[in-house]
Amino acid sequence: MTDTAKRFLRMCVRVPRVALPSAIMFVLALVAAGSAQAQTFTVLYTFTSTANGEQPDASLFQDAAGNLYGTTQYGGTKGGFGTVFKLDTSGKETVLRSFAGTPDAEDPYSGLTRDKAGSFYGTTLYGGTGGGFGTVFKLHPNGKETILHSFAGTPDGEDPRSVLLRDSAGNLYGTTQYGGTNGGYGTIFKLDAKGKLTLLHSFAGTPDGEDPYAGLLRDKAGNFYGTTQYGGAGGGFGTVFKLDAKGKLTLLHSFAGTPDGVNPLAGLLRDAAGNLYGTTYYGGTNGGFGTVFKLSAKGKLKLLHSFAGMPDGQNPYSRLIRDAAGNFYGTTFYGGSFGYGTVFKLDPSGKLTIVHSFNGSTDGAHPIAGLLLDKAGNLYGTARDGGDPNCGFSGCGTVFKVTP
Repeated sequence: MTDTAKRFLRMCVRVPRVALPSAIMFVLALVAAGSAQAQTFTVLYTFTSTANGEQPDASLFQDAAGNLYGTTQYGGTKGGFGTVFKLDTSGKETVLRSFAGTPDAEDPYSGLTRDKAGSFYGTTLYGGTGGGFGTVFKLHPNGKETILHSFAGTPDGEDPRSVLLRDSAGNLYGTTQYGGTNGGYGTIFKLDAKGKLTLLHSFAGTPDGEDPYAGLLRDKAGNFYGTTQYGGAGGGFGTVFKLDAKGKLTLLHSFAGTPDGVNPLAGLLRDAAGNLYGTTYYGGTNGGFGTVFKLSAKGKLKLLHSFAGMPDGQNPYSRLIRDAAGNFYGTTFYGGSFGYGTVFKLDPSGKLTIVHSFNGSTDGAHPIAGLLLDKAGNLYGTARDGGDPNCGFSGCGTVFKVTP
C-alpha cells in the first residue's frame, strides 16, 4: 500500500461530527452533565494536540500503582504516526514513544501487553521494513523500541490490528487482518522469543473465515478462539472459530445476517463452562444495529441483546468484560442519547442499561475500544474522537473513568 493510499484511508476512517448549532451542543452538554449517569463519569485526560497523541482506538492497561497505558493511532512528535502513552493517577500524560513511520512502526491500533520486566508489546497497522505492512514491536522500560517483526504481506501477513497474547515462554500470538497463503484473507501467527514467526493458520475466505479483526482468546488446553469479520458458511457475514493446539481450525459458528448477527469485530470472552460471549457490529432484531451474543459450548447461539440505535446504542466494536456478579460491560460506536456512542451494562437477566451516552463534545465520541475493569469495580476506557474541539479533525479523543 502506498503512502498516498494510507493517508486517504486515514481520512476515510475518521468520523466527522454532525454539524449542530453551538447552542444546541451546549444544551446537550448541560443535559449530560446534569444526568444521573454523568455523575459516575469522569474525563481523566483530554488529548489537546497532535503532539500528545490523537485518536486512541485501543483498550487500556493498568499497572499495580494505578497508572494507565495505551496507544493513539495518530499523533506524536515524529510525523503523526502514533504514540504509546502513560497516564498517571494525577492525570498527567507522558508520551513514552512517538512512532516515526516506515521503516519504523506506524499507526498502532491495538492495546498493549506487558511482561514481568515492564516491557510492553504491541502491533502497528503499517510501517516496518517489509514494505510497510505492519509490525510487532517491543517497548523497553527505558523507552527503547525494538521492531520484533516486520510483516511482508503475502505470505507473511498484513495489517495486524489485534492485541497480543504472551505465554510464559515469551511467545506472542496474534492475527493479521490481511495477508497469508490462501488469498490474503488474514492469518493467525506465533512469534517466538527469538523473533521467528510461524503462521498457525491462513484464512481462505468462504467457508473458512475472512479478515480477523480482533485478537485471540486462549484456554488452559492451548486452544485459541476468535472471530473473523467476513467469511464463513452463512453467506460471508463472519465467524467464530477455534484453533486447537495441533493447528486444526473449526468453525464454531457462521453468522447468517439479520437477525443472527453481521460482522463480529471484537474478540471473545469465555466462562468456566466453555460458553463464549461477543458482539457483532451489525445485525440483530432491532434494525440491524448490532448484537451481544452467547455461543454455548455445544455451538448454540443466543442473542442476549439486539441494539436499537438511539437511545439504546448502535454498532459495538468492542470486546465485552464481565464482573464478579455476571454483568457484562461494553461500548457502542454510535447510538445513545446523542448518537456519539455509549458505555453499556447488560445484567444476567438480559436487561441493558446505558451507563453513559457520549455527547460528542467534552466527554468524547465514538468509543472503539473495550473497557478495563479494576478490582474496585471502576471502568476505564478511551473515546477515539471528541474532547478538545480545537484538536484534530473532530477532537483528538479522551480517556475516561466510569464508576457504575
